[in-house]
Amino acid sequence: MQSGVLDERDLILLEELKRDSRTPFSRLAKLLGVTESAVRKRVRRLVEAGVIRRFTIEYTLPGELGAIILVKVRSPTPVPEVSKRIAGHRFVDRVVEVTGEYDIVAMARAGSVGEINGLIDYIRGVEGVAETYTMIILRTY
Repeated sequence: MQSGVLDERDLILLEELKRDSRTPFSRLAKLLGVTESAVRKRVRRLVEAGVIRRFTIEYTLPGELGAIILVKVRSPTPVPEVSKRIAGHRFVDRVVEVTGEYDIVAMARAGSVGEINGLIDYIRGVEGVAETYTMIILRTY
């Protein structure tokens, strides 16, 4: 990608893939007014540049609980170290570092309240974690 700049077609492509990462390249080619080969090259370029980090699915299992866990890190512990430890837990879907009162937001899902509690205990046991605040997800749109 030249100088890290995305063009209008890149932005349209990313928006479509965000909606449905399984959209056929032939359909994307028609939408962008380019060949299917050009779409493949564009997607490969975006992946290699780190713009597209992964292709994934969204799903919900019956009876599954979702949780958002806010984490405060005690200084001088580096936040990325704590983030990586949390991200490695099997119930954690995503970890992001944020500004504000808390340093980390972990999105998690598990089959029971007991499993969520176990995750919270795990996070509280990570060296450098000062505090957590957990919210159970009631509904997703």
